[in-house]
Amino acid sequence: MAVETLSPDWEFDRVDDGSQKIHAEVQLKNYGKFLEEYTSQLRRIEDALDDSIGDVWDFNLDPIALKLLPYEQSSLLELIKTENKVLNKVITVYAALCCEIKKLKYEAETKFYNGLLFYGEGVTDSSMVEGDCQIQMGRFISFLQELSCFVTRCYEVVMNVVHQLAALYISNKIAPKIIETTGVHFQTMYEHLGELLTVLLTLDEIIDNHIILKDHWTMYKRLLKSVHHNPSKFGIQEEKLKPFEKFLLKLEGQLLDGMIFQACIEQQFDSLNGGVSVSKNSTFAEEFAHSIRSIFANVEAKLGEPSEIDQRDKYVGICGLFVLHFHIFRTVDKKFYKSLLDICKKVPAITLTANIVWFPDNFLIQKIPAAAKLVDRKSLQAIKVHRDSFLQQKAQSLTKDVQSYYVFVSSWMMKMESILSKEQRMDKFAEDLTSRCNIFIQGFLYAYSISTIIKTTMNLYMSMQKPMTKTSVKALCRLVELLKAIEHMFYRRSMVVADSVSHITQHLQHQALNSISVAKKRVISDKKYSEQRLDVLSALVLAENTLNGPSTKQRRLIISLALSVGTQMKTFKDEELFPLQVVMKKLDLISELRERVQTQCDCCFLYWHRAVFPIYLDDVYENAVDAARLHYMFSALRDCVPAMMHARHLESYEVLLDCYDKEIMEILNEHLLDKLCKEIEKDLRLSVHTHLKLDDRNPFKVGMKDLALFFSLNPIRFFNRFIDIRAYVTHYLDKTFYNLTTVALHDWATYSEMRNLAMQRYGLVMTEAHLPSQTLEQGLDVLEIMRNIHIFVSRYLYNLNNQIFIERTSNNKHLNTINIRHIANSIRTHGTGIMNTTVNFTYQFLKKKFYIFSQFMYDEHIKSRLIKDIRFFREIKDQNDHKNYFNYPSSGLESLGPIMVKYSATNEKYPFERAEKFNRGIRKLGITPEGQSYLDQFRQLISQIGNAMGYVRMIRSGGLHCSSNAIRFVPDLEDIVNFEELVKEEGLAEETLKAARHLDSVLSDHTRNSAEGTEYFKMLVDVFAPEFRRPKNIHLRNFYIIVPPLALNFVEHSISCKEKLNKKNKIGAAFTDDGFAMGVAYILKLLDQYQEFDSLHWFQSVREKYLKEIRAVAKQQNVQSASQDEKLLQTMNLTHKRLDIYLQEFELLYFSLSSARIFFRADKTAAEENQEKKEKEEETKTSNGDLSDSTVSAEPVVK
Repeated sequence: MAVETLSPDWEFDRVDDGSQKIHAEVQLKNYGKFLEEYTSQLRRIEDALDDSIGDVWDFNLDPIALKLLPYEQSSLLELIKTENKVLNKVITVYAALCCEIKKLKYEAETKFYNGLLFYGEGVTDSSMVEGDCQIQMGRFISFLQELSCFVTRCYEVVMNVVHQLAALYISNKIAPKIIETTGVHFQTMYEHLGELLTVLLTLDEIIDNHIILKDHWTMYKRLLKSVHHNPSKFGIQEEKLKPFEKFLLKLEGQLLDGMIFQACIEQQFDSLNGGVSVSKNSTFAEEFAHSIRSIFANVEAKLGEPSEIDQRDKYVGICGLFVLHFHIFRTVDKKFYKSLLDICKKVPAITLTANIVWFPDNFLIQKIPAAAKLVDRKSLQAIKVHRDSFLQQKAQSLTKDVQSYYVFVSSWMMKMESILSKEQRMDKFAEDLTSRCNIFIQGFLYAYSISTIIKTTMNLYMSMQKPMTKTSVKALCRLVELLKAIEHMFYRRSMVVADSVSHITQHLQHQALNSISVAKKRVISDKKYSEQRLDVLSALVLAENTLNGPSTKQRRLIISLALSVGTQMKTFKDEELFPLQVVMKKLDLISELRERVQTQCDCCFLYWHRAVFPIYLDDVYENAVDAARLHYMFSALRDCVPAMMHARHLESYEVLLDCYDKEIMEILNEHLLDKLCKEIEKDLRLSVHTHLKLDDRNPFKVGMKDLALFFSLNPIRFFNRFIDIRAYVTHYLDKTFYNLTTVALHDWATYSEMRNLAMQRYGLVMTEAHLPSQTLEQGLDVLEIMRNIHIFVSRYLYNLNNQIFIERTSNNKHLNTINIRHIANSIRTHGTGIMNTTVNFTYQFLKKKFYIFSQFMYDEHIKSRLIKDIRFFREIKDQNDHKNYFNYPSSGLESLGPIMVKYSATNEKYPFERAEKFNRGIRKLGITPEGQSYLDQFRQLISQIGNAMGYVRMIRSGGLHCSSNAIRFVPDLEDIVNFEELVKEEGLAEETLKAARHLDSVLSDHTRNSAEGTEYFKMLVDVFAPEFRRPKNIHLRNFYIIVPPLALNFVEHSISCKEKLNKKNKIGAAFTDDGFAMGVAYILKLLDQYQEFDSLHWFQSVREKYLKEIRAVAKQQNVQSASQDEKLLQTMNLTHKRLDIYLQEFELLYFSLSSARIFFRADKTAAEENQEKKEKEEETKTSNGDLSDSTVSAEPVVK
């Protein structure tokens, strides 16, 4: 502790007050608390994660990745340590050069290839504006400068490698040798040199095939010329332009003229200042040629075989080395040259990167024309013919290849699953590791073969501009899926593979160490001393030491270089050397397993062949059985994203990614998702409407697609989104059903059924539309009627008893009806607020109609006749009153005076003949083209007013119906709980309180609405009555006297309509029109003329008239039946029937009018209503009076 270190001078000052102990305890307590919390957190995470999640690594949801590649922490100088200093130097130099080449190759493959390949992408022709090309090239210049520096560095490295090798293999016998090189072949060095030459060669090919890049470069140079003529306009100093132009010329010469590789091999390899001699070094020339042949021998044996690993890439390097050898030493081995060309028959083309195809024969002929002359033209022609025939054969065999690989990969996957899932037995541990190693390598080999087939076939078709058949496209897409399946397999089992790989590498290292130790013992046992033997021993010790450690790239490289020295002087027997080489190859593969598998399964090249994607999607849609393969294809399409990030010609690589994303999504939508949506919708519609028998849906005849498989797919990951097919289709159906239901609310039941069917058949959980539903026989909507009430009242007829409106005429074979249920549904759709609006509209309509009504009543012809009728009726009444009063005997009844007069008035009746005469008189005034008199039109006007009132009545009934339906779930209307109070008691949140308050107000509204409803009739009477009863409208007071002629007109019209029902031509037929009765009752109420109308005793008069005529006819029938005149008797029967009909019709009108009068409280006159209102007001005042009076009568007050 710090206290212990105090100087002695301070010892006396030390006082233990216990504070330190308390502080330590607090910290300890906090730490304990933290640990407890952390432990519980970890336990929760552990519980949340299922056991199986640990076994399988999901490719899409990958928050954590597992990297197996070991990284070297030590430097090369630290690794290469032996007693032999010279050998140390040699191995260190070569290892450093090889590492440098690997770095350059990695940089080229990631940065430069992709930067060049994607130049010009991400911009559509339509979106290109003039000047865009120059802007893109302007952004790209810096990239080209970086590439120029890179190429220069590559040249230096090639030069250095050649010099270092030449320095080791000296032909000058006098000069001292660095180490004894007899039997020492640094094949690894040549392989690395070949890789670097391949990089330069690939850059040439990319630029050579890039037409857009060259076009843009030309445009950019033109732009520079324009700037040169007028630099001030562009704000550029002229002195800066010339260096820039020189720089561009340098770039063009070095990079864009296709001379990158050529410039490298044409370098001056001989040192001018007496350094290393290269071109005249015969030993080096022989060693160079020997190494090329050795590498070629290994490559040739494996090319095109199932065990091929990277031989094609090495073959490209061999061709590069051969050309370099020719340019340095100017000698050609014709036999070897032919051997190189013969490979073209095995491998017609090699994919260097992405969509860049390389033809070895063209390269060799072009780069070594001297040797090409020695080869006959026929064999060269044969290579080209073979290339064409290769494509044809491939197209035919692709389907078979797919089937066979399908079986191979499936069985390999089964082996992987079985071997990785079973426990490792300790007694058979080595065997188990060997079998695991072989299975891992087998998976990689399958990936390599499949990848080669896809790339070669697709790129050859593209390069030779030949069309591909749909079958070939589908087959190649299947191979892409298999390729990704292999990658997914390794990925899914990452945990087990990672565990196995570390054990396998140790096992292989152990085998290698055993072989080397045997050889080492053999060298030590030989007592003959020589420098060469010492080198061998040092090399073996170095290999042994390096093997004791992680299997990093640097260590394996050092081992390879060390064994190049250590295998001379027959230190290894032939039967020992080959197994060691096999073990080292396996070690290479297993150490970089993940990276190698990833490289082989990388489908970045698909970007250049994305035209196949629509065909693939169509195939997936047609064969929905294995829809899950979509995951593999999208995984393949995703592979080009890392490569795109190196694009430098746009503002940001994001632009390119967005463009690609958009393009793929558009194709997916068009070729799969939209088709799927339409098909599902169609299927649901046809299933719901099976009763219509729209088309033949027999699956045995028309086939059947199980599209439900698409909905069992997990969401597909693409870029930063997940494509959920189920969610997409569900959203589409939801949106479609919702929109179509809003257009036609009465279809809600159909769409609801389709939703249920989608759930049952496809498992799609759909959202309820929550739209106010309408019934299927909804009829006209309240809103529609309200907006067109003037049309509605003229086209529909009202039935008072059934509360129903029936359409007057229709072009269809049926008539529409509107009843309370329809209105209630409409109110539920639009809300109760629409009721008041409807009544307001009706009020506006009535105002217009009453204006016409007033005009008619004011007309001189009408008014004069009505006044004449009133005078006539009064005269009759007065005469009868006078007669009756004086004819009664004086038996004490005089005292009843007024009552008697009232009784006598009941005998006064408006004569039927007078009404007929009025009707005839009006007809004489004129008739419309339709044959209607003015009275007919007036009757129609009153019917329309009555229809409007009938509609108001129906609105009220509909409102009550709707409210009672809504309130039916409330248990007791008399005792409704106050939710606001309950929430307050419980002390719940403010939001809950608001919700409770809202619920209370809704419940009280519903209760009030269902209990009473609004008295709309009273409102419409109160609003018009004062105006009607004003003195200026005295002409309206004549209305009651026109009712009898109107009634007669109405009855005649009604009978004529009913008679048409039985006729073939039913135009104008009707069986009800109670709007007339409603209209008459309403207007009489407005004018307060119920008593005046009753005084006419019109219906009594009608009844008496018809009964009298019926009796007369009956009497005549009795007389005629005796004379038996059949024709006359028939006429009599018809007359009797007609009179019955008229009487019945009048009585029906009387009943309708009596019913209608009830709505308007016909029992009371205006004066009586006013009196009642006053009494109510007085009562209210009395109840609100001074309650402080102590003397309140105990007796009830009787008024």
